[in-house]
Amino acid sequence: MSALQDELFTQYIENVQVRVESLYRDAQQSSTGHPQQLFTTLEELRLAVEELHVAEEELLTQNEQLIAAQHIAEAERLRYQNLFEFAPDGYLVTDLNGTVQEANQAAAVLLNIEQRFLIGKPLITHVAQADRANFRSLLSQIQSTCRVQGWEVTMQRRQAEPITTEITVETVKDINGAPVGLRWQLRDISDRKRAEAALNQLQAQNLEMLEADRLRTQFLATVSHELKTPMTAILGFSQVLMGQFNFNQDPKAIKMAERIFHNGQHLLGLIENMLNFSRLRAHQVELKLETFDLIELVNTTIDELQPLADQKAIVLKTDLPDVPLMITNDRNRLRQVITNLWSNAIKFTDTGKVTVRVQVLPAERLLLVVQDTGCGISLEDQAYIFQEFWQVHHARSSAQGTGLGLAIVHALVKVMQGTITVESEPGRGSKFRVELPQTVAPSSVSFALKP
Repeated sequence: MSALQDELFTQYIENVQVRVESLYRDAQQSSTGHPQQLFTTLEELRLAVEELHVAEEELLTQNEQLIAAQHIAEAERLRYQNLFEFAPDGYLVTDLNGTVQEANQAAAVLLNIEQRFLIGKPLITHVAQADRANFRSLLSQIQSTCRVQGWEVTMQRRQAEPITTEITVETVKDINGAPVGLRWQLRDISDRKRAEAALNQLQAQNLEMLEADRLRTQFLATVSHELKTPMTAILGFSQVLMGQFNFNQDPKAIKMAERIFHNGQHLLGLIENMLNFSRLRAHQVELKLETFDLIELVNTTIDELQPLADQKAIVLKTDLPDVPLMITNDRNRLRQVITNLWSNAIKFTDTGKVTVRVQVLPAERLLLVVQDTGCGISLEDQAYIFQEFWQVHHARSSAQGTGLGLAIVHALVKVMQGTITVESEPGRGSKFRVELPQTVAPSSVSFALKP
């Protein structure tokens, strides 16, 4: 009940009391000669008592309402206290000078100090020395700004490493709007700042790697192009020399000229690989689509590679459809894919055979399989075989090369909107499966060599 209600009820009781006393006096004066007046007086007294009972009931009702309101207020106070105490962030209440008046458990854990030792102490004592000047400046400005959010401050924990916190602070005002204190929220963002620093470092390293990769690709393209011109001249002159020699006169000179020519061809192939690699890196490969017979292309390619297989006594076999298979693709680029896969299989096969199989798949797709009986590839190495400059067997084989063949095949197959996979076991050979559409769509395909 309010003070005004207490005053009115007291006044009401006093008025009733005055009336009762007045009636009592009237009753004494008229008790002998006026019985009717006495009856009237007693009736009024009865009514006054009833009014007192009504006032009593109202008072009891108001008292019960007041008790219920007190219970609700207490429950809300406990709820607020629990929210304050068990909040995940640190919460503090200070006076306008920054002296701590309340602190929750999270704030104590964050500053590595017991709650009771926080109360009554200036919050600035927990701020790192380098940030204290800014902290004092904040305290002097907060009354005019009313709220500061997202302010990063280094807090010095008690007997522990400092942490970076994100602080939000706002003024607490009384009923008249005058500032009477400050409410603080402290959040530990040390992990986030470390993650941001690591991300920035990774981004900087990535930029450096991209620039280094660009320079490497540019260097390869330039050097490969400069090497190709004199190598073409060397091949031409070696062919001229072989044509001028008499086989019966100087077999040693002929052998030397042939060696120059064959090694020149090998070196020119390596240079071509590097040029292809640099073009793929620079996304400068554009398919020149045409319609042709895939079976005829495979047979032509096997004729060209037959001498390489004959040198190692390896059997070349084909499993092809009996009828022409017309496809739309880049003839030269697809021939490059087949040649690289086939020559690679011959290179790493010492005995046995290399087989090429072509199969028509549903949905107008086709499967090209190159299988050998060579040394095979371990499961660990299979994750890297399509990476440029990676040679799985360089420690176990005398085969030489740039390590670009499979990387170029992987990139070209991707440009042709296809996929390439490998199945292999050490000592049991390898099987490369290339799946392509029978008709390659003339679209700009985003691709990159496998990292």
